[in-house]
Amino acid sequence: MATPKKLPIVLFATTISSFTTPFMGSSVNVALPAIGRAFSMDAISLSWVASSFLLASAIMLLPMGRLADIYGRKIFFLSGSLIFALSSLLAVLPETESLFIALRVAQGFGAAMIFSTGTALLVSAYPAGERGKMLGINIAAVYTGLTAGPLIGGLLTQHLGWQAIFIANAALGAGAAGLALRMEDEKTPAAAGEPFDLSGSFLYAAALFALMYGFSRLPSSRGAVLIAAGGIFFIIFIRRQLQKPSPLINIRLFLRNRVFAFSNLAALIHYSATFAVTFLMSLYLQHVKGLTPSQTGFLLVIEPLLQAVFSPLAGRLSDRHEPRIISSIGMSITVVGLAGLIFVARDTPLWTILFCLALLGTGFALFSSPNVNAVMSSVDGKFYGIASAMQATMRMVGQMLSMGIAMLVFAWIIGSRGIDYENGELLITSAKIIFAILAVICVGGILASLARGRVHKA
Repeated sequence: MATPKKLPIVLFATTISSFTTPFMGSSVNVALPAIGRAFSMDAISLSWVASSFLLASAIMLLPMGRLADIYGRKIFFLSGSLIFALSSLLAVLPETESLFIALRVAQGFGAAMIFSTGTALLVSAYPAGERGKMLGINIAAVYTGLTAGPLIGGLLTQHLGWQAIFIANAALGAGAAGLALRMEDEKTPAAAGEPFDLSGSFLYAAALFALMYGFSRLPSSRGAVLIAAGGIFFIIFIRRQLQKPSPLINIRLFLRNRVFAFSNLAALIHYSATFAVTFLMSLYLQHVKGLTPSQTGFLLVIEPLLQAVFSPLAGRLSDRHEPRIISSIGMSITVVGLAGLIFVARDTPLWTILFCLALLGTGFALFSSPNVNAVMSSVDGKFYGIASAMQATMRMVGQMLSMGIAMLVFAWIIGSRGIDYENGELLITSAKIIFAILAVICVGGILASLARGRVHKA
C-alpha cells in the first residue's frame, strides 16, 4: 500500500490513463472519414484503423498482466504510457496506410500495458474500505473520455486536422508517464520468481485473434471457420493451463472463486448487451431521423455523461453494500432501457430515445464500479494484475460480440443494400431485432450477477 503522500499521484496517473484510452477510441471514430481521405483507404482498410488497436490490446492484456505481477506493475504502467505516447506522436508522420495501422497496433500494445496494471496499482494503493470510491472515480474518467472524445475530436479534426487528436493523446500519455515516475517504488512483486508461460501466451493470442477476427468476418464462411478454430485453440489453452504449475492465468480462479468467475461473466454479458447501442442509434438518428452528425453526437452524449456522474456514487455504495445487489439493480435498469428501444419507429419522439439512453447510462454506472470492486476484492494481491487484465479482456471481447450480433442481423435483414433514408425501414427492423436480442442477453447477465455471492464479510 502506498504512503498517504503518494496516494494522489497513483490516483491521478491511473485516472489520466483511464481517460486517455477511451478518449482516443471515441475521438478517432469521428476522424475516420478524414483519415480515410488522407490515406485513400477503402472501407475494409478503414475498419482496421479501429480494429487493429482493439485486437492488439485484447491479445496482449493477459500476458502483460501476468508479466506485471511477476516483474512489477509500476514499470509496466510507465512503459505502456511511454509506448502509447510515442506511437501516438509518430502516427502523424506516416505516408502509407500500412505504417499508420502498424502504429495503431503499437498503440494497442501500450494500452494493454496500461489496462492490465492501472486498476491493480489503484487497488494496491488504497485500503479495502476505499477501493469502491477510488474505482468509481477511475471508471468515471473512462466515461468522461468517451463523452469528450466525439466533441473534442470533432473540433480538433475540423479546425486543426485529424493529426491533432494523436498529438493530444501523446501529451496525455506523456503526462501519465511523468506521474508514474513519481509513484512509490514497489516492494518485491507477489509473483516474483515465478516462470512466465510463453507458449501459453502464443496459444492464447492465436485463440483470441481467431475468435475476434472471425466475428469481424461474419457471416462469411471464413468467419465461421475462424471462430471454430478459435474455440478449439481456447479448449487446448485451458487444458494446458490446468496442467501448468505457473500458468498464464490460474483457471482455478474461475473454478474455485465464485465471485471472480461470475463477476467476469456478468461483465462480459453486460458489454455484449450494450456496446452496439451507440452504433445503432447513430445510424438511426442520422439515416431515419435526419439529424446531423453534431446533433447526433449531442444526443448520444447523455449515456456516457450519466455514467461519469453516477460511477463514483456507485463505487462508494459498493464499499458499504454488497456489489452484487447494486450491480444487479444496474443491469436491471439496463434491461428496461434496451426493452424501450425495441419499439423504435420513424415517428418515435426524441425524448423517448433520450429517456432510454439515460436509463442505459444510469444502469451501466450502477453496474460497472461495483462489479470491478467485486472482481478486485475477490483475489489476493499476487493476482491483481491478472484480475485487472481479465476485466479489460471481458470488456473488449464483449464489445466484439456485441458488434458481431449487430453485423449478423444486418447481413440477414439489410444484406448488400446501403444504409440510408430509403432503406430506413430495414434499418429499423434490424435495430428492433438487435435490441430484443441484447435485452434477452442482459437478463442472463442479471442472473450471473446475482449468483456471484458475497464480497463483504458479515
